[in-house]
Amino acid sequence: MDVKDFDFYLPEELIAQHPLEQRDSSRLMVLNKETGEITHKVFHDVIDYLNPGDTLVLNNTRVLPARLIGEKEESGGKIEFLLLKRIDKDTWECLAKPGKKAKVGARFSFGDGILIAEVTAIGEEGNRIIRFSYEGIFEEILDRLGQMPLPPYIHERLEDKERYQTVYSKEEGSAAAPTAGLHFTKELLKRIEEKGINVVYLTLHVGLGTFRPVKADTIEEHHMHSEYYHLSKESADIINATKQRGNKVVSVGTTSTRTLESIADDNGEVREQSGWTDIFIYPGYKYKVVDALITNFHLPESTLIMLVSALAGRDHVLNAYNTAVKEKYRFFSFGDAMFIVK
Repeated sequence: MDVKDFDFYLPEELIAQHPLEQRDSSRLMVLNKETGEITHKVFHDVIDYLNPGDTLVLNNTRVLPARLIGEKEESGGKIEFLLLKRIDKDTWECLAKPGKKAKVGARFSFGDGILIAEVTAIGEEGNRIIRFSYEGIFEEILDRLGQMPLPPYIHERLEDKERYQTVYSKEEGSAAAPTAGLHFTKELLKRIEEKGINVVYLTLHVGLGTFRPVKADTIEEHHMHSEYYHLSKESADIINATKQRGNKVVSVGTTSTRTLESIADDNGEVREQSGWTDIFIYPGYKYKVVDALITNFHLPESTLIMLVSALAGRDHVLNAYNTAVKEKYRFFSFGDAMFIVK
């Protein structure tokens, strides 16, 4: 399948640069995956499409302030590291910019020596393996020195770092937010539970590989980076019971979707599990667990629009995206949402 089959025209002014003041006031496009019918709503209307007995699955990962800006010890030259994946307690795989300064053995200082980094190896695709040395607790130091790693298409400064976290974020470890969840408020989640809908959590630590462009000509040649996930027994039992009753499993975001589909067996059952997934979902894939999906609007030719197309059909999705452009929906991380229902 050709990557260009997932292209669409997106004016730059539709890329949202900041979150709305009220999380659940964003627009919501409801797409019927079987008929292609489109309805325009506001995000808090999502509750109207959920029935008692359905289960909402949310990713409770928390974004690390993973962008560190410091200087080379000998020359004082500026360096920027983006933490991608923790290898052990003090060793991380990082993106280094400019990479030419980050040779093996080079040392860098952050916060006037509060944190020292040494390049120990060069990993996959030129990423650096970094060993940090410091006194105290790494996470506390990172909270002091690190910046939120906003996507490159967001050019405005984020005043409140918590707006790039979901209200239910808990497990630290992501390099990017599971953005579909940014629309939920605690009040909306409470109303959803009061209606008799199960709300369960899993964890997938989002890596930048999720957003890596597809450089191959055909999507079958593209390889996804692996990301760590965990699903508890409690969540698994509720999801399985939902399927057995014939209710809907509603996944919030592509990260929750990839986790559920990675864990599921051929009968659509899930179980308590931790591990790494590099699952790549594109048209032709048969979903085993996920019945409906809440997601944002994604980049042209991205793996994320391919995942969505596998659920709702490429023609329905591209028509919905072209409609979103025409109706001036806001795109990407701080943009509006789509709810794919059946």
